[in-house]
Amino acid sequence: MYLDKEKKKEIFTKHGKNAEDTGSAEGQIALFSYRIAHLTEHLKKNRKDYGTQRALQLLVGKRRSLLDYLKAKDIERYRAIVKELGLRR
Repeated sequence: MYLDKEKKKEIFTKHGKNAEDTGSAEGQIALFSYRIAHLTEHLKKNRKDYGTQRALQLLVGKRRSLLDYLKAKDIERYRAIVKELGLRR
């Protein structure tokens, strides 16, 4: 599988407070961004895979709502994660 325990731990260590902090908004946004990038590459090769297309749209919506939450809660954390992940906005 493309996303194993070690990869998740690496993402949460880099973007969260520590490896066990899986609930932070920054960690979840980073995880969603990694999954979105993987599904986007899959859809470039398999453009008629509508199940994956729907999953991608749901993930983008979840990430957007987390980003909106973070923007309302703490604008500095929002700006930091957007800059760190290179998200357009």
